[in-house]
Amino acid sequence: QKMPPSLPATINIREPRWDQSTFQGRAKHFFMVTDPRNLLLSGATLEEARRVVEDYRAGKVPPGLTEDQLWRAKYIYDSAFHPDTGEKMFLIGRMSAQVPMNMTITGCMLTFYRTTPAVLFWQWINQSFNAIVNYTNRSGDAPITPSQLGTAYVSATTGAVVTALGLKSLTKHLPAIVGRYVPFAAVAAANCINIPLMRQRELKLGIPVTDENGNRLGESTAAAQKAIFQVVVSRIGMAVPAMAIPPVIMNALEKRAFLKRYPYLNAPLQVGLVGLCLVFATPLCCALFPQKSSMSVSHLEPEVQARIREKDPWLETIYFNKGL
Repeated sequence: QKMPPSLPATINIREPRWDQSTFQGRAKHFFMVTDPRNLLLSGATLEEARRVVEDYRAGKVPPGLTEDQLWRAKYIYDSAFHPDTGEKMFLIGRMSAQVPMNMTITGCMLTFYRTTPAVLFWQWINQSFNAIVNYTNRSGDAPITPSQLGTAYVSATTGAVVTALGLKSLTKHLPAIVGRYVPFAAVAAANCINIPLMRQRELKLGIPVTDENGNRLGESTAAAQKAIFQVVVSRIGMAVPAMAIPPVIMNALEKRAFLKRYPYLNAPLQVGLVGLCLVFATPLCCALFPQKSSMSVSHLEPEVQARIREKDPWLETIYFNKGL
């Protein structure tokens, strides 16, 4: 009985397991990151994963550890602990909570869109959840102050509610199906307000840009704009299938005798349909743009360009972390 050879201590578990320059590699990575089953793991399992990851990074390889076990531990660790601060993240702010939380909230937004109090309540719940997610997944070296958090939260909630109520009054004379799309327009508007406000510090001061080896070259606001634009697009993209497909199906179902006989099935059906869309849309839209995004030096602000040219006249592409 031979012991399996122990793992080399050279696997880079700071990076994802799959090639992030391809859409397929990024999608595999985010299917692991957003897996809702991670929410059911016990505290002991999380601590065990943390121990394996921290030991491995320190060069201690437990005997008999396989490569698959190591990657599994890494993804469990990443699902629950903040990458920059290492602290355990608030449960509903984790990426693995995205699908169950969004499924419930979006399902309810699409079900209860007919009365003004319901619109107000669910848009408020949704923006409160967004604020928690944005705070939980904030970037480590640019912490958000409570006042910035408050401003972003209030503005996004106001934006969503104003958009929803404004559109709701406009759709009174239009076909019923149009009214069902009001929640989506409100969510898209709120995302366009919420994310830039949450990350306003990056828009003012810039985000760190590096060369391909990760050497820091300075901060750029142009890179911040591109990063935030990409995040807004992928967040709206995540909402599209979940908010566009179920209304069509529900509109057809509501005309059938079945739902008229069992009206209480309306909300569970919506939530289920939304969940089905989100399980795929969330990781696939996270994967639209590489996490380590890039940009040509000539597109940066002139003063940042000048500083980079001094250090390295031939450099053509810089990299930055786009955030989630």
